[in-house]
Amino acid sequence: MDLSALRLSLSLAALTTVALLLVGLPLAAWLSSTRFRGKALVEAVVSLPLVLPPTVLGFYLLVLMGPRTAPGRAWIALTGHPLAFSFEGLLVASVVASLPFAVQPFAAALSAVDRRLLEASATLGASPLRTFLRVSLPLAAPGVFAGAVLVFAHTLGEFGVVLMVGGNVAGETRTLSISIFDAVEQLDYSRAGTTSLFLLAVSFAVLLVTHALRGRVPSA
Repeated sequence: MDLSALRLSLSLAALTTVALLLVGLPLAAWLSSTRFRGKALVEAVVSLPLVLPPTVLGFYLLVLMGPRTAPGRAWIALTGHPLAFSFEGLLVASVVASLPFAVQPFAAALSAVDRRLLEASATLGASPLRTFLRVSLPLAAPGVFAGAVLVFAHTLGEFGVVLMVGGNVAGETRTLSISIFDAVEQLDYSRAGTTSLFLLAVSFAVLLVTHALRGRVPSA
């Protein structure tokens, strides 16, 4: 197994999971409680990476990160190098690609929390933030944890988006999935098989965890 690709993939998966906990939880909390008329549109945008071909998503992200766009020029001015074909670009792409794997389980878990408990907390004078941190989040913890595990595993095995945005730079953007692709191209089926078996084991473990936690999400 390519240990450099393993370290990079684990770092990418961990950072993506942390980023989506920070971004996905507030978004999921809003989606689970809002009556905004455009909620369906927001949900559709969040879910788009589930149905959009990874190469299409990767292409648009690649264009967005390019030097001809405002974000791309700003990043170059700030860091001196393009966002595309870098680890940072890979992280941005992974966050976008894994967004629905975080938001949907988070929102489902938060929606299942008994509203009477939230109303009681508000009646006792707790702020919305305190209610979320002290009531909603602890009760929804199994679903939140399941979503985080899904994000980690999905990022670990993502191929299309990371190849489009990051390319295949050893030690910088070469992930485990790209390492498998390289090994198959070189007819090194032994290395490809070892790495594939590792990802298969991770995927199976994720399914076990998510199914075990499914029954622990509170029901309204």
